[in-house]
Amino acid sequence: MIKSYLASPRYADLSDSRKRSLRRELDWLHEQAGTLPAARLEKQHVEALMGRKGGPAAANQVRKNLSALLKFARSEGILSKKNDAASLAYKRKTNPDGYHTWTEEDVSRFIDFHGPGTKARLALMIFLCTGASRQDAARMGRGNVVNGRIRYSRGKTGVSADLPILAELQAELDRLPSDQFIFLAHTQGRPYTVESLGNWFKDQCMAAGVTEGSAHGLRKSGATRLAEAGATEWEIASFLAHKDTKTAAIYVRKANRARLASNGMARLGKITGTKAD
Repeated sequence: MIKSYLASPRYADLSDSRKRSLRRELDWLHEQAGTLPAARLEKQHVEALMGRKGGPAAANQVRKNLSALLKFARSEGILSKKNDAASLAYKRKTNPDGYHTWTEEDVSRFIDFHGPGTKARLALMIFLCTGASRQDAARMGRGNVVNGRIRYSRGKTGVSADLPILAELQAELDRLPSDQFIFLAHTQGRPYTVESLGNWFKDQCMAAGVTEGSAHGLRKSGATRLAEAGATEWEIASFLAHKDTKTAAIYVRKANRARLASNGMARLGKITGTKAD
């Protein structure tokens, strides 16, 4: 079933980054349960596989992948009848907000620890000021700078981003050696892999005392800053290089709720004679 899917147009049409991540996930499934016939896969098998993953998000990804594989197998005639084992498996509860969104205190703590001119501070500014993912930041360099703007095509979505370079980011870029092409270069100017960049940046977060910090959390922080500044859904979607405003709308709603709560409490303060912060 897995081999048939990997040879199918459905897999071929995915972006290169999604192919790589999905291939790793499917290779893991094949190692764990490759000898079990798809027709005999049952709910308890799915939940057992989910239990071998480290957390609820990873467990749910196993469930999602198996569900997609079973639907594919049925549509291609690999299975003679529908198998609902994956959809019947219990979906684990996860943090609805996902990765921790960096607070202003987190950012301050990080830059206080990692001074100007350090690769760690440059990485933070790239993630925070461009909304780039690890995949995009790993390959970002001077070739992406055009007329004072950073332009790149997001690996996951293929959507183009065209953003002004903010002063904080420009200050760090100006400190790079003029012959360094890749911004976040590894040894001898080589680019990081996506995984090694994420691991390296996590180490920098831990060293600075931002224990929940991550590259993706900075991307969320950048979107949050925009929403709190009154940016529209499409402005935020453009920053994130998203195809639609579904995710951006979440940031706007949260910012609006906080703003409305402050306005409401200010009115209450007028009634009670107190002041709301």
